[in-house]
Amino acid sequence: MIWIWIAVIVAAIVVEVASMQLLSIWFAIGGVAALITSFLTQNIVIQIVVFAVVSAIALALIFPAVRRSLKKEHVKTNADRYIGKLAVVTENISNIDAKGQVKVDNQIWSARSNDGRDLPVGTKVVVLRIEGVKLIVSAAE
Repeated sequence: MIWIWIAVIVAAIVVEVASMQLLSIWFAIGGVAALITSFLTQNIVIQIVVFAVVSAIALALIFPAVRRSLKKEHVKTNADRYIGKLAVVTENISNIDAKGQVKVDNQIWSARSNDGRDLPVGTKVVVLRIEGVKLIVSAAE
């Protein structure tokens, strides 16, 4: 059984390195525990139970902490200051043609309408959000 547990460990590590998604590292930890257990007993049932329990414990204890540490925070930029501001359409906005520009605070931005409507030049709009390098706008009431 020693070679089987070594194969399980190696396979789990290879899958983890290939994916980098924390998919199988837990099984590598369980495999190490089962490998150590295989030196203490030849009972395959005990080894499998140790593998399953240690893998589950590793997943339950470590995964939440790792997920919190990998969680990316939204980094605010000073472009966020445009949200809620009034702008003027300087190039017809057409979501279908993927065209359109607005001027807000003397800055020209690519823009798309929030509801998909075409907005002609001169229309006053409100900036709702930023998606990439485009302002998402809606006609001002």
